[in-house]
Amino acid sequence: MKRRNTFIWPTIIALALAIGIFIGGKLHFNDSSKKLFTKNSNKDKLNRLIDFIDYEYVDEVNTDSIVDVTVNNILEKLDPHSVYIPKRDMTKVSENMKGDFVGIGVNFYMYKDTISVIRPVEDGPSYLKGIQQGDRILMADGDTLFGLGVPNDEVVKKLKGKKGSPVELQVYRKKEDKLFKVVVERDVVPIKSVESYFMLTPDMGYLKVNRFAESTYREFKKALRQLEAMGAKKLTLDLRDNPGGYLGIAEKMADEFLSEGKLILFTKNKRGKIDSVFATGKGHFKNKPVYVLINEKSASASEIIAGSLQDNDIGTIVGRRSFGKGLVQREMDLGDGSVVRLTVSRYYTPTGRSIQKSYENGNRDYYQKFMDRYHNGELLSVDSIKVADSLKFKTPKGKVVYGGGGIIPDVFVPIGSNESEAIASMNFQFIPFFVFTYLDEHREYFDRFNKESFIEEYVVDDIFFENFVTYFSKSINIDFYAHEESIKTYLKAALAAQLFDANAHAKILSGTDDMVLKVLELDGANSDGSGQNTTVLTDKNLEVE
Repeated sequence: MKRRNTFIWPTIIALALAIGIFIGGKLHFNDSSKKLFTKNSNKDKLNRLIDFIDYEYVDEVNTDSIVDVTVNNILEKLDPHSVYIPKRDMTKVSENMKGDFVGIGVNFYMYKDTISVIRPVEDGPSYLKGIQQGDRILMADGDTLFGLGVPNDEVVKKLKGKKGSPVELQVYRKKEDKLFKVVVERDVVPIKSVESYFMLTPDMGYLKVNRFAESTYREFKKALRQLEAMGAKKLTLDLRDNPGGYLGIAEKMADEFLSEGKLILFTKNKRGKIDSVFATGKGHFKNKPVYVLINEKSASASEIIAGSLQDNDIGTIVGRRSFGKGLVQREMDLGDGSVVRLTVSRYYTPTGRSIQKSYENGNRDYYQKFMDRYHNGELLSVDSIKVADSLKFKTPKGKVVYGGGGIIPDVFVPIGSNESEAIASMNFQFIPFFVFTYLDEHREYFDRFNKESFIEEYVVDDIFFENFVTYFSKSINIDFYAHEESIKTYLKAALAAQLFDANAHAKILSGTDDMVLKVLELDGANSDGSGQNTTVLTDKNLEVE
């Protein structure tokens, strides 16, 4: 046996060397156009070109960037939702879709070139170590975090790390004029996709979902149980501005509202294979009134929920026509840490309609059609929505619904004026930052309030409002005085978010929210008590092409 092994191994090694020499000769850059394994291979041609540039081009070139551009150009020829995610972006994307990251657990602004804590995450690592609102984090493990030259991503990198790893922070507490050190152990910090939930009325809960991540269904179930414990027998599910996410999470959420055997959706791939998803009947909120809020930025998984309920004659869809994304992507690893999310099938609502907008004229035209909604009057009047008569479908109860270009709501609510929408958009960034600067000087005043007393009793006074006008009037051309009441509501809501939580913020805003107010109107006038609500919008309102 020994002598046989002595003979075999040199033979194998020699054979491997011979193959290597053969392949090496074929990879010489001055050889003929013959291909190594296949003839006339476009795939091999692309690989060859990149290798030529890498080894022979006169100047140094980052071929990684060439590959990125090439992949993106290929995907752009397919559809608007097949995308390439390079390795450098994968950590952030993965955290967002997983629903958590490892860090110290603080929300912060870079205020006057220093990390200023807006609010520590409740029960997070910093919260448990006594970090408070308004604290300045100056150093982490001896590294300086303040100064104009410190990029935001560098700051975040120093605060993140492995779970359980300690970081020594040097902190300045302004209200006590105190400098101190504290060691915080990094831990998992949730990125909430259930943004807020509270009781709108004694028997109606409100729940807002901002995306469909891995953790979303767990968050949703927990919030729904708490609302039911508070007396919720009806629900307003807010999916406005929700761009979507995991298909399976949307299926589980839709299952909560549907009886056993009801079709949630079906998908079809290029080979015609159909996969259908049916409700299990295990949902906790089936046969109860539900209102789903959507707008022009509600897409993908949001549209799956709205479409499945609408096609099963469950609840009422309120708002404006959704984005119109009916394609399903699968994430595929490219082997170097980068991935491609490739469209692998289309999904259809229970009546058989695809709500995917046409992309036959390319990506630019595709997104321009979305922008055209702002200019053709569709967001102001339901009469301006154009639908194709060939894409008409009927629900089991005879309600007319349409495919192509999004979910058309049962009850239409127009967008506000340009100025009112501009002020509303300020609520995402400018107003919260302004409120933080105000709180930084007046934080002690608000110590007298708890969440309930703040919501019920606090009133934004004229001095606070005038400070706001002075702060923004030099850079933003808006008649702020014409929108004084709504601005005061936004200011109060932003204060509530920073002093308490997102639920307080949402509850304050709900009092002036046109769609929420429409739900309360419908619930008072149209509910028949069985969970099915009268549809206000009919096909007679729509312009049929």
